Amino acid sequence: MISTHLLATAVGPHLYWITSRAAGIAALVLSSLSVCVGLLMGGRILKRRQPDLRVTHEALSLATLVALVVHGLTLLGDGYLNLSLGDVAVPFLSGYKTLWTSAGIVAFWALLVLGLSYYARSRIGPQRWRKLHRFTALAWILGIAHSLGEGTDAGQAWFLAMTAIVVLPALLLLAIRWLSPSATPQASTAR
Repeated sequence: MISTHLLATAVGPHLYWITSRAAGIAALVLSSLSVCVGLLMGGRILKRRQPDLRVTHEALSLATLVALVVHGLTLLGDGYLNLSLGDVAVPFLSGYKTLWTSAGIVAFWALLVLGLSYYARSRIGPQRWRKLHRFTALAWILGIAHSLGEGTDAGQAWFLAMTAIVVLPALLLLAIRWLSPSATPQASTAR
């Protein structure tokens, strides 16, 4: 049995990096599932009576945001990168893989604003909110680009397989949505 002292010594210097990495992977999985559920709610794919998926979509979206906050903030404790709050919150400020880091930062802020805009939907107006919410897919795609361009595991077969498993179904649903002849989702107009 490994003693906790040895385990703490083994992960100690890398704990922040490992935590950030795990949170980033969790955010990728959660956001992809949220995109799938959100697209299924649109009414074009499930044309018959469908279950109300709003609570699931909301829970996945909020869990994604929490995972993204953990992903960014735990990097502040990483002694190797030695990042500041500005480095993880402001695009193009960090000198570490600036393009990919900035893509992740922009994706986070866009997902945060677009995701939390749901709670201001009555002020924004349902139709305007629906149009605004469509940009969430672009933020999600930018997050995927961040994970494939900067992620430590981006070139690993297991990571690419996991990414394909969660991302490809969402991309397929997104393509169906974008290529569908109807401009307005049927179920959304009823809400």
